[in-house]
Amino acid sequence: MQSRHLIDLSDLSVAEWEEITSLACDIRENIDSYYGACRGKILATLFYEPSTRTQMSFQTAMLRLGGRIIGFDNPANSSVAKGESLKDTIRVVSGYSDIIVMRHPVAGAAKAASLYSRVPIINAGDGGHLHPTQTLTDLVTLRHEKGTFSGLCIGLCGDLKNGRTVHSLIKALAGFPGNSFVLVSTPYLQVPGYIKDFLSAAGAPWQEVDNLADAMPLLDILYMTRIQRERFASEEEYMSQRGVYVLDSAKMSMAKKDLIVLHPLPRVDEISVDVDDDPRAKYFEQTEYGLYARMALIMKMVKASDKQLCPLPTGVDIQCSNPNCITYSETYIPHIFRKKGDILVCDYCEERTLL
Repeated sequence: MQSRHLIDLSDLSVAEWEEITSLACDIRENIDSYYGACRGKILATLFYEPSTRTQMSFQTAMLRLGGRIIGFDNPANSSVAKGESLKDTIRVVSGYSDIIVMRHPVAGAAKAASLYSRVPIINAGDGGHLHPTQTLTDLVTLRHEKGTFSGLCIGLCGDLKNGRTVHSLIKALAGFPGNSFVLVSTPYLQVPGYIKDFLSAAGAPWQEVDNLADAMPLLDILYMTRIQRERFASEEEYMSQRGVYVLDSAKMSMAKKDLIVLHPLPRVDEISVDVDDDPRAKYFEQTEYGLYARMALIMKMVKASDKQLCPLPTGVDIQCSNPNCITYSETYIPHIFRKKGDILVCDYCEERTLL
């Protein structure tokens, strides 16, 4: 693989996406033949934030490959509760394991962890930033249900500001020819500026709308997301956005016959239960595809587990403008930026900072 870690899906080449999704499809058809592929290997799952599907699918994936698992699903039950730094946790756990899967509530945490790990890090969600393995799940689902990643009109609806699954999926599908995007949200929950910049740079047509019903006839894929209560500063802010978008049978009647509806789950009230029986609703199948995607990814990445610590990059004396960036809570981390004209882009959270 071109990268030792998976922080963003851009760490993989398009050819590698194709390889992993193809392998996932074969695993789905011949799952028993892959048992033992990771015998003797240990997966550490470090979940600083609650999870059901992502954590359990990674654990199930490793067990089905014949490996073993260690880790925690609540930082209160680990030395994190005693004040242990991310660096120290990663240095220790990377000595016990062959590969680490990490979910963290702060943007850039997975990137920061990769600086101190002797084994591959897989980003299982870093705050409202990115969620690349969910995107691999989505790509495997599209491969089965649509047969292509190209020439699609993709609608994304709900919390596009904090939806890390949305950000990762847009970045992935914008790289394929003929795709266009309809971004359905309130003004408060629009996608971040760096995602709009990415779409424009990729030459992918996109539009923002605030009415889901108007968008329905246009779409080949509808990606619904929940309004994420945990990302709001107050209950009042959350309640002002909750329930604005609800997919129901009436809206489904306006859609194409071959539309597919995806959702990273959990859902709250954004998809009515009457949609579950519509054959175009694929969000439960999507969770199963996620198991095969993660089995394929683990098989590929565990080969890079050479127990080596890479040299620490040199930082600069500039602070990221995003107060939710990992560099604020883990202050020892070198500040790393990419320069784009008069703008610096944080390597951890991708926030833009003027020079």
